[in-house]
Amino acid sequence: MLTQAPPQQNVAGRLAVEIRRLVIEMSGSPNGVHIGGSMSIADLLAVLYGEVLRQPSGAGSPLDRDYLILSKGQACAALYAALAATGVLPKSEIETYAEQGSRLAGHPMKTLPGVDFSTGSLGHGLSLGLGVALAGRRYGHDNRAFVILGDGELQEGSNWEAAMAAAHLGVDNLTAIVDRNGLQISGRTEDCMALEPLTGKWASFGWRVLAIDGHDHDQIRQALGGPVEPGRPTAVIARTIKARGVPGLQDTKKSHSATLDRDAQRLALAALESEL
Repeated sequence: MLTQAPPQQNVAGRLAVEIRRLVIEMSGSPNGVHIGGSMSIADLLAVLYGEVLRQPSGAGSPLDRDYLILSKGQACAALYAALAATGVLPKSEIETYAEQGSRLAGHPMKTLPGVDFSTGSLGHGLSLGLGVALAGRRYGHDNRAFVILGDGELQEGSNWEAAMAAAHLGVDNLTAIVDRNGLQISGRTEDCMALEPLTGKWASFGWRVLAIDGHDHDQIRQALGGPVEPGRPTAVIARTIKARGVPGLQDTKKSHSATLDRDAQRLALAALESEL
């Protein structure tokens, strides 16, 4: 006998499907979409926006809410999809992605509701998250800062300066989420600039480290929604698949940025439907 999934699982599950659907819709743009890195973080965003973040739209006091910083700003299609799926943005605006004059640029801009920092120049998001987390702690608030980083992005040295500072300062309301899909624009991360042992690197900087399947909602929920370790920031190494579920692009370098024609979009939507 099948048992009904808990309500929170249904929320994140439905949200993940809608995020993927909207990313596929945006992928028809002639300017292209970073579909690979957007699809690899869809489940992470679904759990964050569906269950974890407090006031993710930016409403209310800036010190009484949580912050999400998409350091890998090229994956903004997934962020726009999450904001539209949760009512922060009108879904009709998705159709304007990357058009001249659209608010939905190729990298997220802080003028957009739900976006606190313009990102995309890689290597800066973790420092921003550290600053937000420190501000909350200084003023006695319990807000948390979550930063989504690309694995290739970790080849930027500024990330490790922020990692060292966060551990030294004991900023336990900071969580770094590494989208470990193993690919960057030039190819496999381990061929371009080896990152492994990645969990060991973060641990050696003094972080609490959790390694999870970045498409498993239960594991994501436990890692991001569970209690923090007092005095230590948390790094979540989320193993993901670039362009997960997109025929012909999944786990390939060419998915870094791509435009899908009508037939490719139909195939991608059919694959998403069959997965359900």
